[in-house]
Amino acid sequence: MTTTVRAWAAPGAGEPLEPITIVRRDLRPDDIRIRIAYAGICHSDIHTVRGEWGDKTYPIAPGHEIAGEVVEVGSEVRTFAVGDRAGVGCMVDSCGECEACADGEEQYCTGGVVWTYASTYPDGEITQGGYSQEIVVTERFALRIPESIPFENAAPLLCAGVTTYSPLEHWGIGPGSKVAVVGMGGLGHMGVQIAHALGAEVTVLSQTDRKAADSKRFGAVAHRATADPAVFRELAESFDFILNTVSAEINLGDYLGLLRRNGVMVNVGMPSEHLPMKVQSLIGRRRSMAGSNIGGIAQTQRMLDFCAEHGIAAEVEVISADQINEAYDRVVNSDVRYRFVIDTDTL
Repeated sequence: MTTTVRAWAAPGAGEPLEPITIVRRDLRPDDIRIRIAYAGICHSDIHTVRGEWGDKTYPIAPGHEIAGEVVEVGSEVRTFAVGDRAGVGCMVDSCGECEACADGEEQYCTGGVVWTYASTYPDGEITQGGYSQEIVVTERFALRIPESIPFENAAPLLCAGVTTYSPLEHWGIGPGSKVAVVGMGGLGHMGVQIAHALGAEVTVLSQTDRKAADSKRFGAVAHRATADPAVFRELAESFDFILNTVSAEINLGDYLGLLRRNGVMVNVGMPSEHLPMKVQSLIGRRRSMAGSNIGGIAQTQRMLDFCAEHGIAAEVEVISADQINEAYDRVVNSDVRYRFVIDTDTL
């Protein structure tokens, strides 16, 4: 037996999202059913449904920033009960056997990670995401949402929050660290808050000064407009760590020049362009260039608990389902502060 629920989905690549119904599987023994309260809009949703990241099977109901309440549990579920606050992020399953899974880094699973939407389970079930009334997921891939974080502010933490938290934790950012965050969008505004709460001295690097007041409000000590080339001279060799959150073409050499000896620049944005880099930018100061992809389930839970402890949440604009397509255009035009979240009662 399955359950049919309302959702919004793209019927084809580049086509506007529209209301449809999708099927959720009946609970397996280790599954929970979550009634979704809010679902965040991530730029990856837009890339995926518009066909910018390769061919997919349509229709696609996107959404991997999901927050709601458990309404049903399978017979073998031990970690969740009906009425619990729960969330789902970018993954809903993995092989559970490879080295990455054993290390609690399921996002790097080599045996077959299953993404929350536009992905396929080993049995052939195609995943559909959080722009829907409900989702069914194994309890191993569900997160506990702390009581102190409202659902609408918690939802974006399941992607934007952990995407920025993970590299900051992995590279040991803390008191005494000098961190630059490139970009002040959905990812950047989380990176600033988290790095500040970890004890780092944070500078925001953005194209303009338009969001300078917000940068300071989120904990940055400075906000510098990179449209002014003097910034790269004045800040040369200033930072231990640069978190690049933008999914656009930038001059990597300019930014690498801002790193101190042994500094690292970590990229969490995914630009479609190929970004050239001169290896001399690394060799001269033993700098490193790296990437990071979301976080494992255990790390995502640590992030949620950390945010609750430090009063960190995503700043959101709540929209109804009939505003999704407009919101997509606004995200592409950087016209959101700082994350759109869909009220799923409006589906």
